[in-house]
Amino acid sequence: MIRGMDQHLPSTEAAVTVLRAIAAEYGREIEVSHDIGADQTSRRSAAGIGVIADPDGSLPHEAFLEFGGLPRLSVRLYPDDDALITVEGVECPDIPRDDVPAFLRSVFDGLAYVKGRRFPPGYFLIVPLPGDRTHKEFMAMIHLTPWLSSRVR
Repeated sequence: MIRGMDQHLPSTEAAVTVLRAIAAEYGREIEVSHDIGADQTSRRSAAGIGVIADPDGSLPHEAFLEFGGLPRLSVRLYPDDDALITVEGVECPDIPRDDVPAFLRSVFDGLAYVKGRRFPPGYFLIVPLPGDRTHKEFMAMIHLTPWLSSRVR
């Protein structure tokens, strides 16, 4: 069973706090940068000049986290309750914010693997998630790094 499967992360800051704890648990360095305000976040480019709040009055908060060590891993937490996780250059978009800790633990615990396909040729990064779910992301053969190659089944 994957730990933390019943955890709800109501905000970007709550998710950052949990991901800092995961980094400490696995002995990983972590670098965090924050973008706060509609004029700063990546998905609010049409906010207009000088507009920092959403129409409902809230301040959107986006965070970018980079983890040290192998595999190279980064997380971009969006204010819309989802995230973009990049593992060794393979982008995994639209991960629900509540699934991010379980996703990272699967990668750090060695549960994530790469599955090859002969025709058409290609590979998939497969990351197990709680509740018998998996995240499956296609990648071309040229994206196989040494870490990804060591996980091919």
